[in-house]
Amino acid sequence: MQIPQDALYGIQTMRAVTNLTFSGRLLQQYPDYIESLALVKKAAALANRTVGEIEESIAAAIEEACNELLSGKHREQFIVDILHGGGGIGTNMNVNEVIANLANERWGNKRGTYSPVNPTDHVNASQSTSDVCHTAMRLAITKTYSRLHVVLTRVQTELDALAERLLDITTISRTCLQDGMRVQLGETFSGYAAVVRRRHQSLTNAVEELSRVNLGGTVIGSGVGASEPYRDIVIDMLSQVTGMNLHRRDNLFDAAQNIDDLSQVSAQLTLLATSLLKIAKDLRLLSSGPEAGFAEITIPAVQAGSSFFPGKVNPVVPETVIQSCFQVMGCDRVVQAALEHADVDLNVFEGAAGANILDALGMLEKSLTLFVDKCLSGITANETRCEELSNSFIPLVVDLKEKYGYSVVSKLIKEQGREGVKRFSQNGGIENEPNE
Repeated sequence: MQIPQDALYGIQTMRAVTNLTFSGRLLQQYPDYIESLALVKKAAALANRTVGEIEESIAAAIEEACNELLSGKHREQFIVDILHGGGGIGTNMNVNEVIANLANERWGNKRGTYSPVNPTDHVNASQSTSDVCHTAMRLAITKTYSRLHVVLTRVQTELDALAERLLDITTISRTCLQDGMRVQLGETFSGYAAVVRRRHQSLTNAVEELSRVNLGGTVIGSGVGASEPYRDIVIDMLSQVTGMNLHRRDNLFDAAQNIDDLSQVSAQLTLLATSLLKIAKDLRLLSSGPEAGFAEITIPAVQAGSSFFPGKVNPVVPETVIQSCFQVMGCDRVVQAALEHADVDLNVFEGAAGANILDALGMLEKSLTLFVDKCLSGITANETRCEELSNSFIPLVVDLKEKYGYSVVSKLIKEQGREGVKRFSQNGGIENEPNE
């Protein structure tokens, strides 16, 4: 096969590109995954050097090449489709070949002679695609989640502030989208803050479980192809180079077969997205109008809402959040399908599950940043409208029910109608007090 002269990848990468490309989503678009793969390769090189599996000079060249990738260079060299078949072989070989060619360049510069580092014999020593990609994907998800974690904390803080700021505003509640009793607007927002906080914590707990990885298990968990001394130290080496507290999975055969830890992260992401979707939908309703809708709150206007109605402003930021949540829910279906379609000793669809989790995390991070900056931070209450709604018919009926009981008020409504109830209330309930 022909390979560009300046390419750092090699023939195995080109074969994967030729045979397996379809999605338009390339490995180079996933920098956290590339960085995590480089960290795995660096840790493996250090472990292999320590136990004598590869020469110290080769290990040093590999380590230097990994450091170059960790600095953000050469992203354009990762050209395989992130969703290719083969259990991730294209991804692993793309990384192996880039690291090997970088290492050979550095070797030549230092020694003045060409002494090749082999992508499989050296860069992939004591490893398989299975344990490399399994481990790197969990590192990548953890890193990507760290950014969403910061944004979710901001969402909670803003919702807490809104709950406190709007606590003095009395408005009307709604059940079945029909008028209900009085409620403080801040109490409604306190519910939003509570559900985001709960879902945030559950997602964090699920991501923390990804610190258990299978590096050293090679293909199916047996560890064949990796020496026992290597297996004993490689997770510690990975902890050192990542700065993370990582552990080996209790059963490496289980790790090769089952991706329920990824499935759990995705399920928690979906619960979070569903909750956020409800909040964003509520904001659309509460701000609807401005004259013919609920109109209890005003959300910031960020752009013209219509090319037809002059002056119309739409809730475009909540609608963007809603659509991002739709996408997260779609990503989850892929993850659950990947879990369901594993067979026998290896789940070859794990890479698709991980890529969709990375997509979901990235979309939520971006959409929620917009949500905080361009919507939540600028929400205000329409106090006159809220007061009008809080003094409407159903809140009045609730007040009477609390004083006279459900049956009495029901009879009053039936016999005297809405206007009779209003007159009764205006008279303080003294004249013509209903009899049970």
